[in-house]
Amino acid sequence: MPGAANVNGARPRSRDPILGVSIQSPTPSPGLRVQTLGRVPGSHAWIRKPELISGPSAADQDVADERSLRGSKHFVVRAGQRLGAFASRRRGPLTVLGTLLAVGVLVFVLAGRWGQFARAAAAAPWWALTAAVALQIASLMSRTEAWNVCVHAAGGTVGRRRLYRAAGFGYLGNVVNGELGFALRIASLRRAAPRETPKAVVIAATEIPIVLMEVALATLFSFTLIAPLGLPWWTPLVAFCAVLAVVAGLARLARRHPSGWWKGLAALGDARARTRVAIFVVLAVCGQIARNWLMLHASGLHASVFDATAVLIAVAVLGVLPIGPGVGAGAMVLILGSTGVAGVSAAGVLLTATGTVGALAYGGWALADRFWTRRTTRLRLPALATARRAPGLI
Repeated sequence: MPGAANVNGARPRSRDPILGVSIQSPTPSPGLRVQTLGRVPGSHAWIRKPELISGPSAADQDVADERSLRGSKHFVVRAGQRLGAFASRRRGPLTVLGTLLAVGVLVFVLAGRWGQFARAAAAAPWWALTAAVALQIASLMSRTEAWNVCVHAAGGTVGRRRLYRAAGFGYLGNVVNGELGFALRIASLRRAAPRETPKAVVIAATEIPIVLMEVALATLFSFTLIAPLGLPWWTPLVAFCAVLAVVAGLARLARRHPSGWWKGLAALGDARARTRVAIFVVLAVCGQIARNWLMLHASGLHASVFDATAVLIAVAVLGVLPIGPGVGAGAMVLILGSTGVAGVSAAGVLLTATGTVGALAYGGWALADRFWTRRTTRLRLPALATARRAPGLI
């Protein structure tokens, strides 16, 4: 309405007497007199009327402060997103840099001990190395079966063979870093069976139940880190209870939200699927612990199963960092470096080598199986076409 004052501090609008259009005047300062156009009763003339614009009220000021606070939160979120995007774009160079840094630290630690390191690495028997590779493959297969349970609980109907093949491609990427392997697994599975698998975001969410089971086991056995890292005795109990609470909460949410990306957590909401995932994750973790223990003894170190478990937890924690293949040696030195740097470093290098060979073997089977499947499919198609045309030729 022309001439009405805006008490909320917005810009007052006036009407041009000649053009007959509404004009928005500049925002006045609180407490200043401004002139607005008002209509003279009984005529078509317009006159200027001075009015006093009051300042914002306390409620308006609170709203403004809230908006500014919200804007600052948005700024923090945007900064975090930009940092994450930068890390994703530079993941390759960061991995190379982290690997070089880890190798440099290892070289510095082994200065003057290269002879002991070489003797400890060369003393490992061939049967121990072969057993370590076999344990790595068995551990990867157990984890793949846990993933198979999660994918089928989320509504997937893909066959086990194609899913194992996609997992093999992912484990090839894990040799470089975990994020690359994770992306390769999802892409390979979607490409192999687009109609028999859920959406990519649901497949990505199927990794959450497996990771939670692994974290629960890590916190359960984290008492092995109390002595090496000087942690309080109650740390494992608190961490394990926190992980159980997260698992229970996500299981309840998965049952309440059976659609969208929540379908990836369906294995947590189903008791049978949750039990199967836990069993296969335990088998995979036990295989990794046995491999750590075997490599420690092959290097001449008399380590216990608890030491091997502590090394596995350290490998999982350091695997988040862009260190690349140097994770095994770094974890060994971090946990057991006080018992002898040369032997521990040799065990770490052997651990990394056998793990890489196992992943390459699994990935090599996936590539060979894919090639063989394509070849047999190409050979069968002409035979099927000939069989279909044969009745018409008779």
